Amino acid sequence: MSEAEHSTLLSEQLATTTLSDAVQKHEFSDRVLISSIVGRPDGGEGLAGQRVRAGGWVKTGREQGKGTFAFLELNDGSSPENLQVIVGAGVAELSPLVATGTCVVVDGVLKVPPDGTKQRIELQVDKVVHVGPVDPAKYPLPKTKLTLEFLRDYLHLRSRTNTISSVARIRNALAFATHCFFQEHGFLYVHTPIITTSDCEGAGEMFQVTTLITDSQKLGKDLIKNGKIDYSQDFFARQAFLTVSGQLQVETYACAVSNVYTFGPTFRAENSHTSRHLAEFWMVEPEIAFADLQDDMNCAEAYVKYMCQWLLDKCLDDMEFMAKNYDKSCIERLKLVASTPFGRISYTEAIELLEDAIKGGKKFENDVEWGIDLSSEHERFLTEVKFQKPVIVYNYPKRIKAFYMRLNDDSKTVAAMDVLVPKLVVLHCRILEMGLPLEPYEWYLDLRRFGTVKHSGFGLGFERMILFATGIDNIRDVIPFPRYPGKADL
Repeated sequence: MSEAEHSTLLSEQLATTTLSDAVQKHEFSDRVLISSIVGRPDGGEGLAGQRVRAGGWVKTGREQGKGTFAFLELNDGSSPENLQVIVGAGVAELSPLVATGTCVVVDGVLKVPPDGTKQRIELQVDKVVHVGPVDPAKYPLPKTKLTLEFLRDYLHLRSRTNTISSVARIRNALAFATHCFFQEHGFLYVHTPIITTSDCEGAGEMFQVTTLITDSQKLGKDLIKNGKIDYSQDFFARQAFLTVSGQLQVETYACAVSNVYTFGPTFRAENSHTSRHLAEFWMVEPEIAFADLQDDMNCAEAYVKYMCQWLLDKCLDDMEFMAKNYDKSCIERLKLVASTPFGRISYTEAIELLEDAIKGGKKFENDVEWGIDLSSEHERFLTEVKFQKPVIVYNYPKRIKAFYMRLNDDSKTVAAMDVLVPKLVVLHCRILEMGLPLEPYEWYLDLRRFGTVKHSGFGLGFERMILFATGIDNIRDVIPFPRYPGKADL
């Protein structure tokens, strides 16, 4: 096509563009989001002829036509899809633009590319506004395929990759969905403390918060009293820790304003190197007053369904990326959970089903007997083989659940539940109806002494939900800055 013909085509496209088709600039920037172009149902074709400013980072770039022009695949993080950008040698020097990782801001006109290309729209550049250059010899993230393990050594740059940016958008969507769900159902968002003096789980695996070891004037014998560290000299005048759960604190608000939830970081000083454990992770913990275990299970089921449907409605492009690259069944799994009533069985019934499976020839690596904590293989059998849908297991043996769960009438089990979904354990429920005769928990006992009410709640490990949704194998890859034994970068 000649320049004259090309100019005529652009003029015709511009003339036929309606006001409703106009691409909108970002409200707080002079550029348009790439997602607002390529994320349209028509792939951006309806915007042909419009003049836009786009900015982003070069995924791939190559010079063509013996150096007369260059193709750039530009991404600004708003979408898993790139915008193809064409820059002529007469507009700018091409060699600094084509290196992977280069940041560019460009002005140009959107056009429909010639037949035979996979792109439905591209940007013909007539001005390069900004270039943030990259030395290809030093840039650690070349355009070749990189493992997620390798990327953990470059936390400050890994969000530029397709996978981590998609995970970030999915994580953002699930966080927004969480607030939407609870706000729509009349819950109050409560900010519980990160620094606490209560060990909610009773396991003792807590990070201590102290200024004593950084205060040289307090080091020495005067810090010891009766053979123990004198924490009265510490910053809080007592021993303090990073929270393992906001459950106990949020309950105080449930006993005043009825329906509450907390959503924030929690910490466990557990020396675990598995693909399912982090030292810092996020928890969603609602608490409902005037509610029992059945109410709690109804809430948990509705919440999980809501999040799955949210991803299908709001994040399908990123989910399609995950299905293509990590877990081909992840979208179908979301559809299954979003649309299928959950099964509900007691822990005792679950053990009986597992024992029946063994009698029928099924082999498990872990023993099956009443009183065990169900392993992943047991849970997967129940959800993927026996029921083929999510299952809520309730009334667990008291010895394998936390101290604060209400003791059932049989004196052997507590009112606790887990929501099991195909592939992964999602929820762990805590019913806070049992007081503790320990001095650090006197404030907690006051909730029973003064205007007590039955109430229930659950905790969802937020990163576990992201693992379930995406099919990613390692929890370290679904949180922006993972902390685990030996690693606390940035």
